[in-house]
Amino acid sequence: MTQSNPISGRRVWQLAWPMILSNISVPLLGAVDTAILGHLPSAEYLSGVAIGASVMSMLLWAFGFLRMGTTGLVARSRDGGSDWLLRALLLALLLGTALNLLAAPLLDSAVRWMNASAEAAPHAHVYLQIRLLSAPLALANYALLGFFIGRQDGRAPLLILLAANLLNILLDFVLIVGFDLGARGAAVATVCADICAFILGLRLLSRVEADIWQSLAARLRRPDFQPQHDAAPWLELLRINGDLFLRTCLLLLTFTFFTAQGAAQGDTVLAANAILLQLLMMTSYALDGFAHATEALVGEAIGTKSVRMFHSAVRSAGLWALATAILITLLLATGRSWLLPLFTDLTAVQAQAQSVYAWLCALPLIAVWSYQLDGIFIGAGKSREMRNTMFVATVLIFFPVWWFTRSWGNHGVWFSLFLWTGARSVGLLVYYGYYTSNRSWM
Repeated sequence: MTQSNPISGRRVWQLAWPMILSNISVPLLGAVDTAILGHLPSAEYLSGVAIGASVMSMLLWAFGFLRMGTTGLVARSRDGGSDWLLRALLLALLLGTALNLLAAPLLDSAVRWMNASAEAAPHAHVYLQIRLLSAPLALANYALLGFFIGRQDGRAPLLILLAANLLNILLDFVLIVGFDLGARGAAVATVCADICAFILGLRLLSRVEADIWQSLAARLRRPDFQPQHDAAPWLELLRINGDLFLRTCLLLLTFTFFTAQGAAQGDTVLAANAILLQLLMMTSYALDGFAHATEALVGEAIGTKSVRMFHSAVRSAGLWALATAILITLLLATGRSWLLPLFTDLTAVQAQAQSVYAWLCALPLIAVWSYQLDGIFIGAGKSREMRNTMFVATVLIFFPVWWFTRSWGNHGVWFSLFLWTGARSVGLLVYYGYYTSNRSWM
């Protein structure tokens, strides 16, 4: 087992900065949607899209394992990981098509479950109907991003997400402001962005792996081709992705329930929480840049069995992530007077957001550890531990705490989210200590 190849902070930053920029572009897109809709005459538009986007996130992000699982498998692979990408793309297209067919009849139930008001429900429904059209490509994009991150190519995800999200923002202004299409315009803009991302991703892939499609076609044409011989890699893919699927479902259940409880307190609370969640997502995606770097570097360390590389990657990425979390907390704490008006002119919504703003400021310093530990465990392929930790945090922490703090109103919901985030960090830290003390990461 080799002890060489330490990871410097400079190398972590070189991998992380394009991922940070590409990650931030995702919630920035949601922020633009929120800001444009928040300046419309009524909160029902913002509330409707907030509900629709939450349901769509639950549907799509439940398959986020296509990104995470692919990253870890490609990073640990010694042959470039092209075979893992092909399997992930096929799985993504099959799942996306099934999702499109099966979810459409359930949209009314999903909107009702989110406690949408009579005014917001139609906007949420039309948003979801349109967004589902691009589900297969949206999931395929997860696989493509996972491949590039696993290959430690942060610039390809940056190009893909920036191009797609800039197109989305442009179409938001054209369709929502110019043509007054409201929620329908926001959905069409996102569908177009998904298509753009997929086409650009394939273009970039052909430059990285020029013969990937020819290799696949040659394999299928072989006289002795026997699909059952490929069963072991598929089982490995499904094992890892199954754990990550359950983990992501629990994560999305938490955030969807969070949104639903805001909706139950009225459109003003829902709209305020939607704005704060956009800011939280910006924070999360920025910190995830270091987590993605950790995934790739830890995967490489595991693949090459380099203990020194593993620990130096964890240490260097962790220090960068902590420094960034502190900076974000200071920015949020000092910027509330100008951040909230960027999203809405509605005085009641601003006041409600101000009342729970302290929870938002405190979250980055707690959440950073869960993100970094996620990166370590994804890179190491230890998906079961992530699943178990998320189960404990959601079922034994979030929901019981919410139940006993219902009388606190919106503060109770945010307090539950705060403790849930902390429980994720503590649970994975316990696992990390166990594997480190037993020297069993490799």
